[in-house]
This record gives sequence, structure tokens and C-alpha cells, in this order.
Amino acid sequence: MITDEQNLITMEADILVAGGGVSGVSAALAAARNGAKVVLCQDRPVLGGNASSEIRMHIVGAANSKRGKALETEAREGGILEEILLENAVRNPQRSASMFDLILYEKCRAESNLTLLLNTTVIDAEVEEGRMVSALAIRESTEHRFRIAAKLYMDCTGDGRLGKEAGALYKTGREAASEYGENLANEHADAYRQGSSLLFTTREMGRPMRFTPPSWARKFSEEDLKFRSHSTWEYGYWWVEFGGMLDTIADNEAIRDELLAIMLGVWDHIKNSGHHPESENWALDWFGFVPGKRESRRFIGKYLLTQADLEQAVHFEDVIAYGGWPMDTHPPQGIDATELNPAHQPFSRYVYGIPLRALISANVKNLMFAGRNISATHIAFSSTRVMGTCAAMGQGAGTAAALAVQSGLALDDALRDKAFIRRVQHRLLEQDAYLPGIPPAKDNLALSATLRASSEQPEGEAAHVTDGYTRAMYGAGGARPELTVPGTHRWMSQPGDPAPWIELEWATPVSIGGIAFVFDTGMHRRLTLTHSDEVLKMMEWGPQPETVKNFRVTAFFADPETPACQVLSIQNNYQRLIARQVNLEQVVKLRVDIDGTNGLDHARIFEIRCYE
Repeated sequence: MITDEQNLITMEADILVAGGGVSGVSAALAAARNGAKVVLCQDRPVLGGNASSEIRMHIVGAANSKRGKALETEAREGGILEEILLENAVRNPQRSASMFDLILYEKCRAESNLTLLLNTTVIDAEVEEGRMVSALAIRESTEHRFRIAAKLYMDCTGDGRLGKEAGALYKTGREAASEYGENLANEHADAYRQGSSLLFTTREMGRPMRFTPPSWARKFSEEDLKFRSHSTWEYGYWWVEFGGMLDTIADNEAIRDELLAIMLGVWDHIKNSGHHPESENWALDWFGFVPGKRESRRFIGKYLLTQADLEQAVHFEDVIAYGGWPMDTHPPQGIDATELNPAHQPFSRYVYGIPLRALISANVKNLMFAGRNISATHIAFSSTRVMGTCAAMGQGAGTAAALAVQSGLALDDALRDKAFIRRVQHRLLEQDAYLPGIPPAKDNLALSATLRASSEQPEGEAAHVTDGYTRAMYGAGGARPELTVPGTHRWMSQPGDPAPWIELEWATPVSIGGIAFVFDTGMHRRLTLTHSDEVLKMMEWGPQPETVKNFRVTAFFADPETPACQVLSIQNNYQRLIARQVNLEQVVKLRVDIDGTNGLDHARIFEIRCYE
């Protein structure tokens, strides 16, 4: 870094990620872990965007309430998001929103390849011959400006600030049904969007608590809220929504002011209307001042996702993420649409793939994007916008960006290079992403081993740990049948097996430089930080009971004079993916002994991978 007299700091990186919401954090972590030098600019003091303590929206995605069945449809996104959610469930039993902020911050600080700039807003871009050469950012808290030069740039700001400054093509509003053949769209195009929301939390105080609303709070009757359930109130309502008929960027401050009036008016109705006397002892504990924004700019990429792509679960050869939330459209009037349901959410039959092409600008040569601003129609966006899907896109985009930089490939060339695309996909699979229709790589030394186990269930044979698939997605709501492989894809010991173990034995000795395990973390269930008692009932908060807690790995060698060696001993595990570097020569057998789970009565392992 170089600083001049005007407090301008010049920085260089492989990749600049603008925006530190869930998509930006996932993108930055993925790129850094795959060897790229990354700068992450976030315009707020905390990471997480709509999931942060400033807004407190649920992270939702494919594993919604209608999509998930044990051993059949395990739709949680996996990968970096799974790592974060598991960490939060274990380290945050009190379900503190600020603890979640801290976990995201820790994850970024832990990466030596990642430079995190909080309170730093990207405000301009320098473009030459269709390529970004630098971005300008400001940090008011220190009176610094940053000129950041990178090889690739990624806009994860939601509003698309970086791409807009670079001159990237984008669209706003709603398309007409005829434009892309979308029967969920309106007959005529318009400039309307989905609105923004403010949430609140409340506490039961054990004694009567008065609430005196400000004079400017809105008034609502029970009739006004007849389509908006408000029978519980410990965690506010996503339907406290407004601003879809305004410009959600230019009018953001006015939208915030009106949302405060609406949110406090809803609470006034609950407390003082007489319709909810059971709220007498409840009081507001927290409420947001930063609108949780759903929609603003959508960039135009090399491909535009439409309703048909999602409904038909079209298979893209360059798939790098997937989604499965319903196409969830809201009336732009928000809470003022009193005669309409606040959301229309038709359930899609399958999870769907998202292609890399939809995350690359159509006209700025080195610009990518991930999150709610990707290349999609308003209808397709209504599904891809949710944070679980945004995180999966972030990991896919960050991985692709890092490998493109390492390969010296321009984005256009990378898209045309089938071998490169397959390398990105296999790297994502290795790092616990899921890509419908993409078969696993064959670079696992365990494939040549004979497998034995202390016991196995009929649907959980030991041989499954080398079939390459790390979740079941063949059941109802899973992937399209031709894009998935039936089966549980995991070894499951018999219940009651007192000391479960599984062994890999090679006829010819092998050299092993790395070992990876993928464990079961109950991915058919929802898992997200929640302040809602109702949503909490859908989850296991803490270590997931299916997960192996304690295990040991022992290596045996070709030379009978060389004693067996314990190469790994893990205690109190709660993560799904465990990977370690080792240095083992002339190995003829690996034995994994399971010493306990986090609650289940038998051991489960999806995959064991060994690398040269």
C-alpha cells in the first residue's frame, strides 16, 4: 500500500469484492482460500448485509419449509455458508445477532489473502477500453480514500454501485409477461420493484408494559392486516414492507422514514388496539433503522435467467451455483396493498442451476457480480435474491475468479474453455458446494481402495464413501431426476455398534498428501440465525445430531517394520467438511475410528477423499 499527502491509499489485488453481505463474504472467502489476493470493501461497520445485526433478516434458500426430507432431499446450500451457519449454531446458543457479525468478521480476518476494509464505500471506477483498471473507495471514519487496482472486480453490493460506476448495463423494474414468456409477470412492464422492510424484536417483561407511539406512527386496523399474520411478535414481520413504487436507491432515506412509521404503527396496533390483550407484558427490545432492501438494479450479463430456466431446472454446462426458493413476488405497494396477500410463492418442483454466464457483465470485460443484482428478469430474481442462494453464487463466483486469475484467462476466454469450467466445478464440489448434474472428479485415491466397515445399514453401505456424491438430492423437491443419482451416498453404521470404524485398504501402496472427510449435518432441515420461536422449532440449534463428533485416523504402511501411525485425532467436531494436509508414504491402509456423534445413535460419513 502507498499513501500520499491527500490521504489517498493505493492498493493492488487480484480481485476486488465490493459489498460485504453474505454473497460478498462468501465470494471473498472463496477467492482467498483458492489462492487469490482479495480486497473486500464493505460500506457498513459490520458484515452480513441483510443478515447482519443492523437488519436481522433470515438467511433462507433452497431448504425452505416445503423442500427437505431426510436421506432424500438435502437442499441446504453447503460450502462456505454451511461452515458459517454451523459455526454460528454452536458458538451462538443465545442467538445474538452481534455474535453472527463477529463470526463473519473472524472468518475474514483469518484469511491471510484477504484485506478487509469496513466502513469503506466504492464510489467510482476507472475504465479503459471496456475494462476496469481501478476503483475509488472512501472511508469517512479515517478520512482516507483508496484507489484499488485489480485484475477482476466483483460487485456484491446488492444495489450494483461498482458496476453502475463502471458503466455496466443493467435494468430495473418489472418486465411484461410477453417479453420473456413469463406467465408470472404482469401484462405490462413498469418501473416497480419489491419493497424494503424493517424488522423488530420484543421481550416478555413479566409485568404490564405501556407503548406510546410517536405522533407520526401510522394507524392500522385488524381489517388492514387481515392477510398479514401477527399472532406472535417476538420477531417482527417481513411484510412490514414499503417502497416498491419508489426508487429504492434514490428514495432509500424516505423509505426508511415511512417504514419506521409503519413498523411502529403495527406495534401500536398490537399493543393498544384491544385485539391482542396477550401482548400486555411485551415490549419492543430492538428495531432496525437500516431498511432490508430486496430489489434495485439487476445487471445484464452474458446470460439472463428467466422464469422458464427456474421452472424447468435447465441444465447449464457452466453451472456454478443453485437455488430453490420459490419465485416469491410481492405487491410493490407493500403493506398498503391491504386487499392482497403480501407474497405470491408458487413452489418449484426442482432446484435449479445458476450459470457462470449470468454472473459476468455483458459489456465490462473484467466485471463479475453475485447476489441479488445478477442477470435475471424480475420474476427469476424473485427466487435468486434470497441470501442462501446469494451465498452459493458468491462461492461459485469467487472460486471461478480465483482460478481465472491463476490461469491468466480473461473472463470471455474462461467461459469458452470447457476444461476450465469443469476445473472450477470440481473445485467447488471438493469444497462442499452442490451443482446439479455435475459428476464428481476422479482424482480420489480412495477410489482404488477396498472398503470395509465394522457394520453398515442396507441403505448406507461402506462403499458409498467413494461414490463422489456428498448429499441426497433425488427426493421430492430435489434435482431433476436426470441431473442426480439416487441413494443416500453415505456410510451408516448399524445403531448399537459400540465402536464403529471404516477402513480403506490398497493392494499397491499409495502416497497421501491430503485427507478430507464430509460428514452428515442434517442438510434436509433449515438452519439459520432466527429470533422467531416458530422458526426455531424447525431447526436443531447447536451441533447437528447426525454429525460425527470424535474420530481418529490411523495409517498402516507397506513396511511391516514401520509401526502404524495416528495421523489425525479430532474432538468435538461439528463441521461438515474436515480437510487436512498430511505427508504419508507407502500407505496400505487407513482406518477411521468413530468415538462418538453429536447425538445420533450411529455413525455417518458421506465421503473420504485422499489426495496425492
